[in-house]
Amino acid sequence: MSGSPRLAIDAMGGDEGLAVMLAGVALARRQWPGLTFLLVGDETAIRAGLEPHPNLSANSEIVHAPETIAGHEKPSQAMRRSKTTSMGIAINAVKDGRAGAAVSAGNTGALMAMAKLAFRTMPGIDRPALAALLPTLGRNDVVMLDLGANTECDRRNLVEFAVMGAAYARIALGLARPRVRLLNIGTEDLKGTDEIRDAANLLRDADLPMAFDGFIEGDKLSRGDVDVIVCDGFSGNIALKTIEGTARFVADLLKRSFASSLRSKMGFLISRPATELLRHHLDPNNHNGAVFLGLNGVVVKSHGSATDKGIANAIGVAAKLVANDITRRITDDLDHFGAHSALTAGAA
Repeated sequence: MSGSPRLAIDAMGGDEGLAVMLAGVALARRQWPGLTFLLVGDETAIRAGLEPHPNLSANSEIVHAPETIAGHEKPSQAMRRSKTTSMGIAINAVKDGRAGAAVSAGNTGALMAMAKLAFRTMPGIDRPALAALLPTLGRNDVVMLDLGANTECDRRNLVEFAVMGAAYARIALGLARPRVRLLNIGTEDLKGTDEIRDAANLLRDADLPMAFDGFIEGDKLSRGDVDVIVCDGFSGNIALKTIEGTARFVADLLKRSFASSLRSKMGFLISRPATELLRHHLDPNNHNGAVFLGLNGVVVKSHGSATDKGIANAIGVAAKLVANDITRRITDDLDHFGAHSALTAGAA
């Protein structure tokens, strides 16, 4: 990865502990040898954890943080300790220019609150959104946003999310004109709330680097017929958790079925290549790394339960966004493709 940035890692965040975080960072370093890191957390523990990873140790700087943010901690409480916690110090390292992006597997609410306070929203963006890549049956993953940062959204927010999601898709998926749709209860023009219908009208009229094609229903999210799915954070979070729960249900059901009898176990051996492909496709670690779009800085959120492979993928997302200057991409879209005037008119 050319022009690889330095990334600030909240080494103390995540459910699986420091060892998994460092193993993930070490894996990312092997995959993208140009990356360097600020490892933020308890200095003594990090130094001990780096012993199995000499290559990572040689390409990292440790920044001591005396405190961590607990998973149950309220964002308001966490923000008061931003200068002493591993999460807050990692974010401030980006703000101060010591790192290009921050990656954390810690408390999502606290991470969002601290990032908004440190970076503020970009000009022309009313609210940031949480975006992630989800697997599909098509050739590409799909970008979906918002996944929980904003429970209530108006038409302006939805249009902004479409602009940001399309910019992200051009970087993450390598698409010149991503196919964008709004999540709705039907595909007909008259379906949905006033906000969704008004946002659709604005997107149809706006000159944007995307192919807007109306609405998509929940049962089509994983078909691969769209590149960016836009929704409010309430609907998006429910959809995401439903997708994840369904994937676990299918995997557990197959496991139970294959263990039910000797004949089933023999069938498992025969079908193992297919089931391994299914397991790989449904593994959330292969799509790990959600990003807060719309801020004047890059922050990537990893699943708290991510494995070392998942952590490495989240780091890869952060590195790609910094290398391709996602903030400039979004700004250019707003300024040069008519989106800003459309949004202003829509907000009136």
